Amino acid sequence: MKKLNFVIVAVLLCAVSLAAQEKKDQTLVKPTVDSKAANAGALELAKSAFAAHGGDKFRAVKTMVVRGSVDLTSPAIPQAIPSGFSIVYSGDKYRLELVNPFQSFKQSFDGSQTYTSIPAGFALPPINRLGLPLLQRLGDEGFVVSSLPETSKKKGGFRITAPDGYFTDFYIDEKTKQIKGYEAMYEYSGRMFTTSVEIGKYRDVQGVFIPEKYSQRFDLGQIVVYGDFKSKEILLNTELAADVFSSVK
Repeated sequence: MKKLNFVIVAVLLCAVSLAAQEKKDQTLVKPTVDSKAANAGALELAKSAFAAHGGDKFRAVKTMVVRGSVDLTSPAIPQAIPSGFSIVYSGDKYRLELVNPFQSFKQSFDGSQTYTSIPAGFALPPINRLGLPLLQRLGDEGFVVSSLPETSKKKGGFRITAPDGYFTDFYIDEKTKQIKGYEAMYEYSGRMFTTSVEIGKYRDVQGVFIPEKYSQRFDLGQIVVYGDFKSKEILLNTELAADVFSSVK
């Protein structure tokens, strides 16, 4: 049961968006990125992807609420574990929830402090430093676009690195120019963690394209976890309760 709980929590923490621990608890891979050396072609790809996801409407999103279902699996537990998930974003603040019969989990960040329903066992990137939230910051000071590393086996993409060193490698669909998948990597306590996402379907919400169906792989080193996500409800720029990020009760 402990191993099962570990698998479930691991998937939640990497889901679309990933949970955060306070910076003092983190040891990150911080690749050296020279903004002057950012590949011009990569920047054009990033701009086209940004536009394909809604452009100015995408940038103007202040809050987002996503609710849906996720089937969790791993090589150790191949039978899918049906779960429900919800994610709430507001700038640097977030709230994540996972509900299933085995191990429910809640975690939130109010901009300065992290709250969690279980003892902290991971140190993962802030939710706005991986995936599409990072693309939303395109053009902001300190967010650097560069070409994919030479070691990358995939083409047709670009990397965005945040001021604090977190980065994501994005891959775009040649026809739609939307993000078809992305990968990210970070280090904690001498162990390397990676996550990759493949997006199957987007939903147009007020002119902004948000993932509706996607699959995520999270490699913990000793265990690999998979999640198949289906977003049933996506709300943008709605009013949120004042205390939604202040606790996990």
